[in-house]
Amino acid sequence: MKLIWIMLMLNLSLIDFVQNTSSLEYKILYFKQKVDHFGYVNSEMYMQRYIIADKHWRPGGPMFFYTGNEGDIFMFVNNTGLMWDWAQKFKAMLVFAEHRYYGNSIPYRNKSYDELQYLGYLTSEQALADFVTLITYLKLTIKGAADIPVVAFGGSYGGMLSAWLRLKYPHIVIGALSSSAPLLQFTGLTPCGIFSEIVTKDFVQVSPTCVQLIKDSWIAVRRVGKTDKGLKWLTTRFNLCSSLTHESLEDFISWLKETWQFLAMTDYPYPTSFLVPLPAYPIKSCTEMVMPMCSDGRKDMFEPNPWNLTQYAQKCSKDWGVTPEPYKIQEMFGGRNISFGSNIIFSNGLLDPWSGGGILKSLSESLVAIIIPGATHHLDLRSANSRDPPSVIKARYLEEKIIKKWLHQARSLQ
Repeated sequence: MKLIWIMLMLNLSLIDFVQNTSSLEYKILYFKQKVDHFGYVNSEMYMQRYIIADKHWRPGGPMFFYTGNEGDIFMFVNNTGLMWDWAQKFKAMLVFAEHRYYGNSIPYRNKSYDELQYLGYLTSEQALADFVTLITYLKLTIKGAADIPVVAFGGSYGGMLSAWLRLKYPHIVIGALSSSAPLLQFTGLTPCGIFSEIVTKDFVQVSPTCVQLIKDSWIAVRRVGKTDKGLKWLTTRFNLCSSLTHESLEDFISWLKETWQFLAMTDYPYPTSFLVPLPAYPIKSCTEMVMPMCSDGRKDMFEPNPWNLTQYAQKCSKDWGVTPEPYKIQEMFGGRNISFGSNIIFSNGLLDPWSGGGILKSLSESLVAIIIPGATHHLDLRSANSRDPPSVIKARYLEEKIIKKWLHQARSLQ
């Protein structure tokens, strides 16, 4: 059988350099951030990298702020074309903030991932506080920017952060475009198998035969992997960097599963290398980001793999010495109970497996859900392309119209 492998002591901004890459003009800067925004014991600082593009900005124009997620910030600079497309139209300043512990924004450098005492500051609450502090600094130090409205943008985990930024700090950002954000993919909010089911449906639309072959492949791989000769064949066949062992077979099978999931997430209508460096579940951690995932082998094309919070917690305790808090996200951000909020667009492509944990129905006049048939993972945040389906073109039109309304309302209150 053939399987397919597609896959920083002053608060000063320091300018590294100005560069023009693929016609995108921006400055790379660093801002000194607190490692811990919520306590008074740890006074250590780290340098947060951010990107600013103000070619089209004029005093009074808005700031479009990308809430960086799990990766080097340039992945999002280069793949969030919508913000670049709208910069001249809105006379907007673009800011892309790198998420702590990713790219060049590493609080403890080489020690950052070694022990919990260093890694424990990698939380969504700390990341949001970074964004708030940076926005406040920029508005205070850029001439003509003191009173400009700020709109948050983000996709996937970044989309979750943009929505949470508006919910928790509505005095900082006037609204948020939250694209492909699995805000409900948490304990007790969404069935754990929905992700796997949507992946399978995506493949069924292309080839039911392919789905059956993938189903059958799990038994075949396990059978072949029982012998040393079989492990050697798998190593050669998949051109692996190191030889498979009986102990590493499970990791290999997980890798295969994540390949199919990744392909469903990034089934864009044109070539792109976005997200390739990322693992399948980069926002899963052992603290507050507990996102139940499972498969049953009946409604999806994967091996049965039930969600077991006890086992998950035991592994977290063993690996990191920390006990996960599966309900903390709901406690902090509201879960389904966010009707108190305002000015958030929740956009989801229905081909995106993460849409299963997304907000698919409008919650109020200003908490608007935009459903995009035929679209995958935050396709609406990408630059306009001649191959975009009509649903994506319509979604961007609606998003632009809504954001213009927010800006008009914000200016009328000044």
